[in-house]
Amino acid sequence: MSVAESPELRPTLADVARAAGVSTATASRVLNGFARVRPKTREQVESAMSALGYARQRAARAATGPTGSVALVVCEEVPRLFGDPYFARVAAGAGKALNEVGLQLVLITVPATENYQTPVVRYLDGGHVDGALVIGMHGRRPLDLGWLGIPVVFGGRPVCGRFSYVDVDNRGGARRATQRFLDAGRRTVATIAGPQDMTAGVDRLLGYRQAVAGAGHGDRGLVVFGDFGQASGEHATARLLDRRPNVDAIFAASDMMAVGALRALRRAGRRVPGDVAVIGFDDLPIGRRTEPPLTTVRQPIEEMGARMTAELLAMLGGSDGPRRAVLDTELVTRISG
Repeated sequence: MSVAESPELRPTLADVARAAGVSTATASRVLNGFARVRPKTREQVESAMSALGYARQRAARAATGPTGSVALVVCEEVPRLFGDPYFARVAAGAGKALNEVGLQLVLITVPATENYQTPVVRYLDGGHVDGALVIGMHGRRPLDLGWLGIPVVFGGRPVCGRFSYVDVDNRGGARRATQRFLDAGRRTVATIAGPQDMTAGVDRLLGYRQAVAGAGHGDRGLVVFGDFGQASGEHATARLLDRRPNVDAIFAASDMMAVGALRALRRAGRRVPGDVAVIGFDDLPIGRRTEPPLTTVRQPIEEMGARMTAELLAMLGGSDGPRRAVLDTELVTRISG
């Protein structure tokens, strides 16, 4: 379900904070009963809540009890959401875990528009869900969720902020993949890095750089960038072949980009793995059907969705402080690399 702007323009905590002349974090502390707030500040916030009707909304939510719903917020456009199996697998893991405790999953997509935050944040703050799971967050324009009165867990370490999250060992997985090339005697090892406004993209590039630096290699011309999608991997590989025609190994920071790389290499007449070895990251089902089958770094995607849900349920149960977990990755060897 894609969220449209609610016809009821209910005040958010950000509105309360502006009216009270304080930060949203301070307003949130007042709302949640934290003791370390000056009496005068507390009075300002409570007056603003009363004037805007925010306190009455919270009271109504408390009176009606839990909603029985949890939002899965996907920060990607709808075509990408349904074109990349990663998101469906996270949703499957989260949905199964919620179903086991009698809760339902509400899917929310976040389009890349100028006012994209308004309808989503109003929905999350409007008493419709008990908590939120967030995946695909980009750092350039992150959702401002730190002040919401519901618990939030991110899939992947957020670029900034002290939030609860479940991540995977992106750096270690990328380092192992790159090291496999080096151990096999590959001399010109490139990477198709992911978006650098996402920690997964940053960490996988860092893991690659650590491996090549440790082997005494390091050529900036061997780093090209994509958006984790197949088309970007294909285009990046074409640029790479123009720039470094002697490349003999490519670590792609996602399986979908690796699939694009295989297409570009085939079009250029390069044999895989004879001329150029390729390793991806994810272990999506498509990697077993490529020609040749794709060597990849397996990340436990369904398990991530389930673990995110477990952490959210713990927070709903009263657990304090940010909850964080990092899951292991595993190199899965097939023919391509």
